[in-house]
Amino acid sequence: METNPIPVVTAQTSPYDDQRPGPGGLRKKTSVFESKRNYLQNYIQSVLSSIDLRDRQGSTVVVGSDGRYFSRTAIEVIVQMAAANGIGRLVIGHNGILSTPAVSCIIRKIKAIGGIILTASHNPGGPGGDFGIKFNVANGGPSSDTVTEKIYQVSRTLEEYAICPDLRIDLSRLGRQDFDLENKFKPFRVEIVDSVEVYLNMLRGIFDFNAIKGLLTGPEQLKIRIDAMNGDFGGQYPDPNLTYAASLVESMKGGDFGFGAAFDADGDRCMILGQNAFFVHPSDSVAVMAANTSCIPYFRQMGLRGLARSMPTSTALDKVAKALKLALYETPSGWRFFGNLMDSGRCSLCGEESFGTGSDHIREKDGLWSVLMWLSIMASRKQSVEEIVKDHWAKLGRNYVCRFDYEGIEPKVAFYLMRDLEAMITDKTFTSQKFAVGNNVYSVEKADNFEYIDPVDGTVARNQGLRIIFSDGSRLIFRLSGTSGGVGATIRIYAESYERDPEKHGRETQAVLGPLIAIALKISNIHERTGRRGPSVIT
Repeated sequence: METNPIPVVTAQTSPYDDQRPGPGGLRKKTSVFESKRNYLQNYIQSVLSSIDLRDRQGSTVVVGSDGRYFSRTAIEVIVQMAAANGIGRLVIGHNGILSTPAVSCIIRKIKAIGGIILTASHNPGGPGGDFGIKFNVANGGPSSDTVTEKIYQVSRTLEEYAICPDLRIDLSRLGRQDFDLENKFKPFRVEIVDSVEVYLNMLRGIFDFNAIKGLLTGPEQLKIRIDAMNGDFGGQYPDPNLTYAASLVESMKGGDFGFGAAFDADGDRCMILGQNAFFVHPSDSVAVMAANTSCIPYFRQMGLRGLARSMPTSTALDKVAKALKLALYETPSGWRFFGNLMDSGRCSLCGEESFGTGSDHIREKDGLWSVLMWLSIMASRKQSVEEIVKDHWAKLGRNYVCRFDYEGIEPKVAFYLMRDLEAMITDKTFTSQKFAVGNNVYSVEKADNFEYIDPVDGTVARNQGLRIIFSDGSRLIFRLSGTSGGVGATIRIYAESYERDPEKHGRETQAVLGPLIAIALKISNIHERTGRRGPSVIT
């Protein structure tokens, strides 16, 4: 305990007009946070001020980071400002590190008012990379649109912030650190906790660790390869997909390993590979998990109430929901939409095509949980990854899917491209169109800009992506993504085609989807309008 009370200082500042958080929080180039005067302080004050004063006083907030450059500096400022703004207790990961799933877990476990996560997810870190600040609310999940809008509105008019500049903490020392502050009746407390203990204990209650141990040991042991994807960053993309996790794919091709996985920086996304680099598409991964929940103690005990997927995620999960006679919810992209469904007891398991899967054990996608799900299913069924997936296709059919990402597009070009495309597909004449490519003819059945009405609170999310649904169930989707670090815009094009015939489940994805992709390129004119010859990334 400090002997002299630490002063609380009110500092003058000027607002910024570019601090509107996206679905993944506020992401900018690290240099913006580092070099723009009070940029970090302004945003932290905006987050804290968005919490009602009565709720804020004496409350508990969780703080963690993925360990990227500038995290320790930012945590020090967050501690100093949380103390000055009436927060009673901060729970921080050892050395400032907590995965995003761990933050969600701890928020729920200790009933904190929320959590601040320092991560830019799958964006590269470092002085020349990206930095991000994400605020999770009391259910452990990402902020709703209402909360992010409140943060943004505060940031636009901010004239001062409160801070205790003399307050210093030791992130390397586990345990409690108490501080007396001027004009405060109770001491301000910081608790440095083990980065994995609470989260690990939760996972022990979900899975049969002995069964997984049996799979990984003994004469028949499964050899696995796990890639944390340059968790030390170094300017690389910690993005778990076939493009950026190419080294894992190469190492799996030799057949020495029966299971492979790659994680992103904050541990909430995960790519699954089988022996010989057999790729499990995220849309298939969530469907296989949902179809095999009987292998998992948690679901045997809790049951399965409903399933949910983001709109661009393939309809493979819909087939599982129908077979199990469960409700299926189609939401916009962004994990916050799943939180309401889970909190109301409507949904037990959900996923997104962007390598995120999770369940109602927390309110975030969870990469490590996904790996343990797969290992548990393999241990129970005594089959390889490839055998499990192909069995699933044989029972319910295969959804061929791919995604083209066009990154770093001039924002105005992206905006007008999407505007013109929407005008085309929402014209009444478009739904009667037929597209012939080679021997394939695709008849448009429905085309719209996806809109979601939350079944829990009735809130409406509009402009969530352009959809073209064809009469055979094939789909084309166009989305303007908002999760980049602020350099250009990203347009994502998704193509999907369903095949029931098991004899046709072994075809090359690009060959199957080639005609649909040709339609997408033709109606969007994306190459002509952007000057690109092709996508930045294909998933």
